[in-house]
Amino acid sequence: MTEAFTQAPTLCGPLRQPRQMLAEQRYDGHKSIHDDAMAEGLGLRAGPIEGPTHFSQFDPLLYHVFGNAWFETGCISAHYQNMVVEGEEVRAFVERDPLQPRFVRLHAEKRDGTPVLIGTASIGDAAGLPHELQLRIAKLRPPTGLVINRDLRVGQRGAVVEKIRMGFDTHMGDHYPFTLADKLKAITEPSRWYTRESGGESPWGRPVIPTEMISVLLGSTSAQSGLSGRKPAVGLFAGQEIRLLNGPLFVDQDYELEREIIALSESARTESVWVRTRVYDAATRALAAEMILNGAVMKASYPDYEGEARLLYGSFVGTR
Repeated sequence: MTEAFTQAPTLCGPLRQPRQMLAEQRYDGHKSIHDDAMAEGLGLRAGPIEGPTHFSQFDPLLYHVFGNAWFETGCISAHYQNMVVEGEEVRAFVERDPLQPRFVRLHAEKRDGTPVLIGTASIGDAAGLPHELQLRIAKLRPPTGLVINRDLRVGQRGAVVEKIRMGFDTHMGDHYPFTLADKLKAITEPSRWYTRESGGESPWGRPVIPTEMISVLLGSTSAQSGLSGRKPAVGLFAGQEIRLLNGPLFVDQDYELEREIIALSESARTESVWVRTRVYDAATRALAAEMILNGAVMKASYPDYEGEARLLYGSFVGTR
């Protein structure tokens, strides 16, 4: 892993410039928020880099703290605060607590100090640990005026068991128009353990999937689940938790996914679906990993959001 710069008790990684690889992302027949023109039409200055891209900057720091266990039973839980566009520099920080050796707090910021994300990480049994997304879910109030997501329900499960596999040259569909090999040419923190040539040297004897690419693996088939709201609407990741239970996840390994909505929420500008995805080894059905994703859709991207809100609820309050 890339060597980290350390400042006890805080670990501080180097400034990096993460790459934008989703400019051509498409879903529901249109481009995504990562396209510059789409982003600018929604009031953003450019297409943002996808949030989990920043997880790679934490991997060397968390490996420094936890060792191999980070790739076996690690959990990273993050709330995304401000978007990053290509060319901006980002630094990752991990703050250790001597009273909790299995748990750390973390954050990332731009060169000028602008916060990018805040979160937590741990290894082993995470029950009872104050992970970022768990705390946020516990504080959610029931939504009272959903429009885009009005047909969805907490407890609703995905329509199918999704079958997935990520090879080095596997094209992951319109949602992710690049391969693992493409990502490894641009990843901010390279490791021999990720590569085709040297992955067999990993402690597990196989190439492992980088943490940020677990998000790609699990997101590439999400449209099959049917757990999305009315369309067309443009979404973004507002928060994400990736937890390995029996890791690592491996390149060229068959997995199966099951999804469930665990919460619905709304803010002044967005409606959110919080989905838990469980990852099973396809051969043994052993539970390998879980992901919680707060997928937020922008109200302004949905045609006549205000008009439909008035029809449904008799009024539209844009500052809810």
